[in-house]
Amino acid sequence: MEQITVRFQPSGRQVRVALGTSIAEAARSAGIHINNLCGGEGVCGECRVRVIKGDYEMESSAESFFSDDELEQGYVLACQSKILGDIEIDIPLESTIEEAKILKDEIQEQAVHGLITENVSYPIKPLARKIYLELSPPTHDDNITDLERISRELRKKIGWHSYDISLDCLRTISTTLRESDWKITATVVKDKNRYRIQQVEPYNTVDKNFGIAVDVGTTTVVAQIVDLRTGEVIASEGVPNKQAQYGEDVISRMIFACQKDGLEPIHNAIIENINELIDMLINGKDIDRSHINAMVAAGNTTMSHLLLNLSPCSIRLEPYVPTADVYPQIYAKDLSININPGAIIEVIPSVASYVGGDIVAGVMVCGIPDNSEVQGLIDIGTNGEIAIGNEEWLVCCSASAGPAFEGGGTRCGMRATKGAIEKIEIRDGNVKYQTIGNASPRGICGSGLIDCIYELVKNGIIGSTGKFNRDLKDPRITYEDDIPQYIIAYGDETDSGDPIVITELDIDNLIKSKGAVFAAIKSLVDYIGLGFDQLERFYVAGGFGNYLNIRKAINIGLLPDIPEERIAFIGNSSLSGARMSLISEAAFEKCISIAKSMTNIELSVYQPFMDEYVAALFLPHTDKRLFPSVDY
Repeated sequence: MEQITVRFQPSGRQVRVALGTSIAEAARSAGIHINNLCGGEGVCGECRVRVIKGDYEMESSAESFFSDDELEQGYVLACQSKILGDIEIDIPLESTIEEAKILKDEIQEQAVHGLITENVSYPIKPLARKIYLELSPPTHDDNITDLERISRELRKKIGWHSYDISLDCLRTISTTLRESDWKITATVVKDKNRYRIQQVEPYNTVDKNFGIAVDVGTTTVVAQIVDLRTGEVIASEGVPNKQAQYGEDVISRMIFACQKDGLEPIHNAIIENINELIDMLINGKDIDRSHINAMVAAGNTTMSHLLLNLSPCSIRLEPYVPTADVYPQIYAKDLSININPGAIIEVIPSVASYVGGDIVAGVMVCGIPDNSEVQGLIDIGTNGEIAIGNEEWLVCCSASAGPAFEGGGTRCGMRATKGAIEKIEIRDGNVKYQTIGNASPRGICGSGLIDCIYELVKNGIIGSTGKFNRDLKDPRITYEDDIPQYIIAYGDETDSGDPIVITELDIDNLIKSKGAVFAAIKSLVDYIGLGFDQLERFYVAGGFGNYLNIRKAINIGLLPDIPEERIAFIGNSSLSGARMSLISEAAFEKCISIAKSMTNIELSVYQPFMDEYVAALFLPHTDKRLFPSVDY
């Protein structure tokens, strides 16, 4: 098949591809990741690039995303354009997947004897332990097998009645024992209700035992390397999820994975992420990857399936049944993870199609099932996942919030990356804002959009329905195709030279998103027969929550109107839970118990949810008795 040359600017990268390859595919081959919210369906318009020179053919349906002037300049959608000859392509900054403001971990409370959160403590007893043994050589009177000799000494050291052994390890123990003068270090791993001898090394290597904790997020992947002897976090790193090139959210990624030959590349993308993170974590440190003996990952149900190369196709189809909710322990070599090939990998179990191991990990971290008081947890992203309960019961649900809180579906919305407006204040017609990295404004991220809606309604610029006050004389209110919009930053202030605005349609999308989240919380509270005043603690997890202004989130009707001191940000609870499970058998067993005992309410078939959703499509709500502290 004829090969053609594709050069990408401004990076200068070049790749050879087959004639007829799409620009998006060519970019992936060159290691360039382009925004792709719809997974290549040509309906989101996020993969805008410009052909500098060369032959191409774009689907006619994609022309609607561009003005006549842009089409003349060579703008195309990368996923809908085939390359017909040697070509040079410019990728605008706004079309690339940049590194987000990644929340590596905000919970680092650790003690010598355990991991501590506000409500719960687990002893340090890692899933992979190294035990130093000095064995007596066999004699005529003591001629038990080599395996039984090791097992006998382990029983003296750490208890437990019997030990399995991996075949790879069994093949090496005879030589290792004799060459090391019967002085060895055994790596013992916990697998559900049994222990296994995973590795036998000569002499004493107990000080070389490390583990990896991973939060497999839809947007970002974050990892930590941990000293398994002490629980100390040695380093933390985060990168954007490379699966975004196949779709921005879990639905579009499931659609891509369920196409012919779609699962393998999207699975490989997350493996590349994890291996990249491992390289970053050990870089410059005296850590050999062969001494990394365990990994625990937490993610939503779809991310867990894609990590393990399991088909996610049934997750999005009624009756919404995943392939599995509790996952088997596997070896690193089975996933091509670049650590000790015999290292164990555990994935935090899920509850349902849209309530995954990330929420299970968060519930464990918060200590909800270890407390008599009723507490709640919410992780707000494309989905709003919520759990409420105490030591006697746990219920959960998931509501589709859409991409608005992550910058999608709004005119100038963007991820929380450099240049995103994250805080806004309007006073006397003047707008003050703060951007990530103090850079020139490029758009508005989720926390900035929440601020913006609150400030607009507080100042009377929009009403409770989100509609603009068209009688208001404000130079920042302009119209485009008779749709009003408010200028947050004028063109001479921004990175692109174009003004950054929020439109009436944007506000409508955001009200729908906040309405879905609040309706889910209200439906869950009503289902269990409680009121908001009975929530003693309400935890907000994740990167979006960490930068949220609580008061403003309450005032627009996103969070319940409870005393602010009862609402706590807990950072990346998914990563914290993975780490705690990595270094404490009890914590991991607690996650399994939580996943099995939590009752999921499927809101798509729960009629009260739709009633609550409609009622929540106002600022803050149609029933203002639910928001007594809101005074605008």
